[in-house]
Amino acid sequence: MIKKLQRKFIFITMASLLSVMLLLIGGINGINLYQMEQRLDGTLMLLSENEGKFPKFEKGNPPIEQRHYGFEINEETQFETRYFIVKTDGDGNVREINTSHIAAVSSEEAQDYGLKVLTDGKTEGYESIYKYRVVTGDNGNMLIFLDCRSQLQTARVFFFISLAVAGVTLLLVVILVSVFSKRAIKPFIESMEKQKQFITDAGHEIKTPIAIISANADVLELTQGNNEWITSIRNQTDRLNKLIKNLLMLAKTDEDDIKLVFSECNMSGLVLETIEAFTSMAKMQNKDLTANVIPGLKISGDKNSLRQMLSSLMDNALKYSDERGTIRVTLLQGKKGIKLEVFNTSEKIDTKNLDRLFDRFYRADFSRARETGGYGIGLSIVKSIVELHHGKITVGSDDGKSIRFTIYLG
Repeated sequence: MIKKLQRKFIFITMASLLSVMLLLIGGINGINLYQMEQRLDGTLMLLSENEGKFPKFEKGNPPIEQRHYGFEINEETQFETRYFIVKTDGDGNVREINTSHIAAVSSEEAQDYGLKVLTDGKTEGYESIYKYRVVTGDNGNMLIFLDCRSQLQTARVFFFISLAVAGVTLLLVVILVSVFSKRAIKPFIESMEKQKQFITDAGHEIKTPIAIISANADVLELTQGNNEWITSIRNQTDRLNKLIKNLLMLAKTDEDDIKLVFSECNMSGLVLETIEAFTSMAKMQNKDLTANVIPGLKISGDKNSLRQMLSSLMDNALKYSDERGTIRVTLLQGKKGIKLEVFNTSEKIDTKNLDRLFDRFYRADFSRARETGGYGIGLSIVKSIVELHHGKITVGSDDGKSIRFTIYLG
């Protein structure tokens, strides 16, 4: 239980940190890309406004029109910027190509880029590593292609560096959280251990007076004969014995102190055996108990705990099924093991709180629980047994007037 809580604490912490890291990385890289796009757009705008050339730079007093979208030229801008220009006439025929500001593109390649952009019909965008803008004039179009390889490479490197830093940070945090997680949940662990110790001590202490009460009831029966009061005493001592047994089992489950002996179990036989034990009780209560069990289904498990699991499910179905209700038990071969289903009709069910049925001492209907003698821990034990067998249990209701427990065991 403590290890499970520790793993859950680590998982929640790391999931929260991962979410923050993803938002941080996404935000930083998004801002970086936005600023890069603004600078590129400013460069293209400046070139388009000056017929494909950079204006003369006036050191110390750059004019306002030389600033666009966060881009500001300086005396080195025209030498640092790589670009080429393709001009076409009104019919779309190439009439001029200027590749003097770039070495990576030939005139033929520049023409191909220009014709492809004109065919696409877009006025701006990316073509390979070149960001372009189409400027329409009276004599045709001017296509400006800006080499963005250095900017794209810088953005890519920045992205991978941020991912690497985030990955190393997460790894370090995992190590630190794993080391200090037990200290973080120490108050809860101490409280839980005190609770378990109290349950264990109280359970053992209560056994003695119960045994004395039961023995006194036997003496009274021998001397005075059986009567309703003695019968009531026996019923209540039986309930208390069952409650103590279940509480001690839950305490052992929390401490991971249950010693299960796994062997090949004939699950079909266990289910049929349990159903047979409850058949007469179902008849006495005028309830319809049916079974659909595939013979010969076997799993690896602890026979005693599986038998207790089945008994608790059947006892729950009998207690909480409605008058003259239906109880149906199904055992089938699943995809990765066996599928056990216990279905029973009932009175109106609160479908919003079905998952709480596995909580200890939770009872959906207190008056009904008092009538049937339930304490609200039987299903908690069932869930613990299923988890000890590395299985899964679910609960559902199709119509609000029936309930279905489904167990998957490998």
